[in-house]
Amino acid sequence: MEIEIATIGGYEEVGRQMTAVRAGDDVVIFDMGLNLSQVLIHDNVETERMHSLDLIDMGAIPDDRVMSDLEGDVKAIVPTHGHLDHIGAISKLAHRYNAPVVATPFTIELVKQQIEGEQKFGVENDLIKMDAGETMSIGDSGEVELEFVNVTHSIIDAINPVLHTPEGAVVYGLDKRMDHTPVIGDPIDMERFREIGREGNGVLCYIEDCTNANKKGRTPSENVAREHLRDVLYSMEDYDGGIVATTFSSHIARVKSLVEFADDIGRQPVLLGRSMEKYSGTAERLDFVDFPTDLGMFGHRKSVDRTFKRIMNEGKENFLPVVTGHQGEPRAMLTRMARGETPYELDDGDKVVFSARVIPEPTNEGQRYQAEKLLGMQGARIYDDIHVSGHLNQEGHYEMLDALQPQNIIPAHQNLKGFSSYVDLCESEGYKMGRDLHVTRNGNLIQLVE
Repeated sequence: MEIEIATIGGYEEVGRQMTAVRAGDDVVIFDMGLNLSQVLIHDNVETERMHSLDLIDMGAIPDDRVMSDLEGDVKAIVPTHGHLDHIGAISKLAHRYNAPVVATPFTIELVKQQIEGEQKFGVENDLIKMDAGETMSIGDSGEVELEFVNVTHSIIDAINPVLHTPEGAVVYGLDKRMDHTPVIGDPIDMERFREIGREGNGVLCYIEDCTNANKKGRTPSENVAREHLRDVLYSMEDYDGGIVATTFSSHIARVKSLVEFADDIGRQPVLLGRSMEKYSGTAERLDFVDFPTDLGMFGHRKSVDRTFKRIMNEGKENFLPVVTGHQGEPRAMLTRMARGETPYELDDGDKVVFSARVIPEPTNEGQRYQAEKLLGMQGARIYDDIHVSGHLNQEGHYEMLDALQPQNIIPAHQNLKGFSSYVDLCESEGYKMGRDLHVTRNGNLIQLVE
């Protein structure tokens, strides 16, 4: 059976992930993502109102025209998790393919919300829920099967999909860390990865995220970030001024910790910002998390400002607002607070807790720098980098290679500079560029089996 891989997006940047695997006549697409930084550099861009071709020209979504060179029919579109760099282009591109979107329940719900917000295209692809540990048949031959393997990441309900073919398995390994003690959900299923590496013809190809391949050691568990956050907030228990926290809105485990620790230090938590309300509200509705019944979640600007007025009237010392804006996004809540555009007034000595790292990309770095400067000008004190990554460090990469023993490797989720550390790591394990280690760019085809 012929096996061919199209590297469509995410092979020249972090963002707009999209990869297609052809097994015989059947094609499966993994991820359809957005490169948010390419949107943020433009003022007041509303992607839901834009045509896909304009977004492709901006470099915001994958240029999927290479799909016309794949001689097969798309049978499934499979996003690995609910981050926008993996699902943000589904509402713009999925309608081109007569195929269902197959994902875990939380991811499907986020995809559904993306599609409902789309104002340019009528996306009517079926949405199919599949849990980690489950499989489904792909195509009519009975020889190709899709499996979801549970992984841990900085968002709940994440998986690595595996396409089983007669020639071996193709493992799409983007966006995970080896967390054996997660705050929410099950640990990464390393036992299953090891089984896949030993089954049948083994692993034909492993497509891997290279984000932290230059970092030594192991990525810590989310429990490490939780204890760091606990220590920081408990140290503020006697402070009688304002405390504000920000983190990734999609990081439900971190939001859960913030809510719990706010209560521990005698403050009422409240979640503010559109994406904060969306992700946490969805997670609660699907029973992934059990928040206090009186936890306020407000996304609409008028509701947020009313909440800020209430906090100022009742006393900042009684509340812990958890707000959007950890990357300094121009329209996010924390940035508006820093510019003095909300009823919440920052005073000298007030604490701002960033339970997030700056995503290493120039747009984010510039926006975050500006936001921190503005906060500092109002007298706020910054608590930075209370976070652990959602991606594998070097030892995690070694462990995955040892478990899977892949015949071929394709680095992803970076640019060529970002691939270099992972290439060195793979070559230390006996792989060789141009033979079984395939460094590629967006828009290329790789023929693995002819």
